[in-house]
Amino acid sequence: MSRNWMIYGANGYTGELIARKAVQIGMIPVLAGRSFDKIKPLANELALEARIFSLEDSNEVKKNLGDIDLVIHCAGPFSITSAQMIEGCLAAGTHYLDITGEAEVFEHTHSSELAGRAERARVVLCSGVGFDVIPTDCTALKLKEMMPDATHLSLGFQSDSGVSPGTYKTMIQGLATGSLERLEGRLTPFPLGTKHRKIDFGKGPQTAMAIPWGDVSTAFYTTGIPNINTWIPMSAIMIRGARIMQLLRPLLGNTAIQGLLKKMVEKKISGPDELSRGRTPAYIWGEARNEKGDILTARIQTANVYSLTADGALAVAKRLLDQSNIDGGSWTPAGLFGADFIEELPGSGKFELS
Repeated sequence: MSRNWMIYGANGYTGELIARKAVQIGMIPVLAGRSFDKIKPLANELALEARIFSLEDSNEVKKNLGDIDLVIHCAGPFSITSAQMIEGCLAAGTHYLDITGEAEVFEHTHSSELAGRAERARVVLCSGVGFDVIPTDCTALKLKEMMPDATHLSLGFQSDSGVSPGTYKTMIQGLATGSLERLEGRLTPFPLGTKHRKIDFGKGPQTAMAIPWGDVSTAFYTTGIPNINTWIPMSAIMIRGARIMQLLRPLLGNTAIQGLLKKMVEKKISGPDELSRGRTPAYIWGEARNEKGDILTARIQTANVYSLTADGALAVAKRLLDQSNIDGGSWTPAGLFGADFIEELPGSGKFELS
């Protein structure tokens, strides 16, 4: 039986990438978003149906999802848009996926109240079905499987990928906050730039800085490990700069400043092209430690972050659309499909454990 599914926010850099990839592999999504002028031309080019609606009107959202079995939500910042789309999906009985990396969105998706409603409605809610957070989520589960008594988990990645407009806007949205980690099961903020260490992500040891990556939320729901932090390579100069930026947090959180920075992004940023994506793989690293002090490290190389997002989102969507009987509730990608899911995506290698 043919099933209908939708990409909402298909006019954005990543949404369009997913739409084009879907058509290439024979999938037929409905393209949707708020702007007729941005959605309709792409839909015409790809010979796909277009739907134009805002997330502000819950009745309009429910109406447009009435015949849709699954949505890949690509319209960020997700801290502003995801809750509205999730409510529409629950009302319509539609599976919900998104490509966020925002910890507060993951916490909302995995709240006990929302998880219970999704389970009763037999609706899957799965945030983070792209580079945020498929590879690191699978790495977390692989380490948990190999070290069941792990009490501490560190995850990180290195990539020379360019940054899309949507990612920049999400980064701007988070400028008014600091960093984040999970301590004894609780999300705990700390000043950005104050935690650093040496890490070999797969290309040799480098200075790295702790950041508020989404795995401080998702890896907890995937593994149950109570202490989690997340890292990216960062030079000592940039780490000092991050500490200085903390002094500007009140200013950077101003609504007018946020709006100005986002408008600048729209004018100046276009995202990496296909050639750049093909030349810039990503390197994933994870480290688990137990109370005895034993340490286990996992590494895996993957495709470029945006290529992986397109392939990962479509792989999750296809698996859900192909299954007629699946448990509803709030899920992580690795929770749905296991630690080895990342190894099955194009451009991925195999886990290396040490």
